[in-house]
Amino acid sequence: MSELISRKTTTALKGRPRIPGDKSISHRALMFGALSIGETMISGLLEGEDVLCTAQAMRQLGAKIEKGTDGLWRTWGVGIGNLQTPDAPLDMGNSGTSTRLLIGLVGGHPIKATFIGDASLSKRPMRRVITPLEMMGATFEATDGDKLPLAVQGPEDTLSIEYRLPVASAQVKSAILLAGLNARGTTTVIEEKPTRDHTEKMLSAFGIDVQIETLEDGASAISVTGQQDLQPGAIDVPADPSSAAFPAVAAVLHDGSEITLANIAISDRRNGLYLTLQEMGADIEFTNKRTQAGEEVADIIVRGNGPLKSIDVDPARVPSMIDEFPILAMAASCAEGTTKMTGLAELRVKESDRLLMVAEGLKACGVNLEMGEDWLTIHGTGKPPKGGATIQTALDHRIAMSFLILGSVTDEPISIDDGAPIATSFPNFVKLVNELGCDIGNHNV
Repeated sequence: MSELISRKTTTALKGRPRIPGDKSISHRALMFGALSIGETMISGLLEGEDVLCTAQAMRQLGAKIEKGTDGLWRTWGVGIGNLQTPDAPLDMGNSGTSTRLLIGLVGGHPIKATFIGDASLSKRPMRRVITPLEMMGATFEATDGDKLPLAVQGPEDTLSIEYRLPVASAQVKSAILLAGLNARGTTTVIEEKPTRDHTEKMLSAFGIDVQIETLEDGASAISVTGQQDLQPGAIDVPADPSSAAFPAVAAVLHDGSEITLANIAISDRRNGLYLTLQEMGADIEFTNKRTQAGEEVADIIVRGNGPLKSIDVDPARVPSMIDEFPILAMAASCAEGTTKMTGLAELRVKESDRLLMVAEGLKACGVNLEMGEDWLTIHGTGKPPKGGATIQTALDHRIAMSFLILGSVTDEPISIDDGAPIATSFPNFVKLVNELGCDIGNHNV
């Protein structure tokens, strides 16, 4: 247990913080490097616990992965079809992304692997990836409720399928495409709503022919033909917009602040929070736009220029900001008027039931709100809520970081029960935001 407390600071936040590498891209860089034949060099890799779990899992599946004295990570892959059966369970820690993607990868190869995780990950259902992979020939032995521990046996001959996602999910889409890499024929995933497209972009960067077609009903069909070779290369991982969201909101909430967030991935599948904050009146500027590792990136200048205004968040934007709703809710609690968020069902199957955790935590801090099965309505007063609560985080790193940011503007400090899970995605979070001007420390200090 690592209790943390966040105290109000009235100083403006200033600086150019170094945001960690994008977690989603880091996972895929390691996986695809391990599937290519030859050496892949990765710079900017996020060295959080989730990504390190992916690195270790790929080693157990046969790849060589090392971090050099120059700070660069290198993989020497085994090639599609050549993964080996691990001699021990794959421990995924707290990483749902690693788990679902690697279940797909293993499920497309004639090997067997058992996946285990921490208490939080072991509560998360895997049925959404199991169903399509069973159609491709994989078999499963799962704990009650299709949860971890879970064993996957891939088929000798993986079947290609066409699968329409019942719920928008980049993880499920990616799991199917990864299984399809070792299938005969073409595997197609149809998504009615756009989700993060890191898998498609990075597969293309590794030389895989990915076909994307818009169907008559407006849905997108993403296809890969199996048994192509991945080509190794150099990947420079851009900074994570989800991690950058925390200092960004902190700066927005402190008048007179100005921070620059460099090298942030800003594709239209990831920039939803920043567009939403702009609609609420935040002063956010995108500069130096460019392309890196197949991804659109930019430097983002964030200034604190007075209270935010409430809005109705467009539900079509949900897939582009699904991980950012907890920190957006903190901003909404300080805004003038009523902010409405809908289409949030996916929040209920994250590291925790994030919808419930956000609602309960904000209520404890004095915020007036209502919550439904997939919606949240927050009544802001134009100033920060009282605070003064100890937040139960359910081992969820984004819940922990969100309430610590809120505590930097509330009249009374906000504590969290356990800050240890923050290391899964943002190991230097406390140090970084404190250097900008926040006051977060151990509870007994």
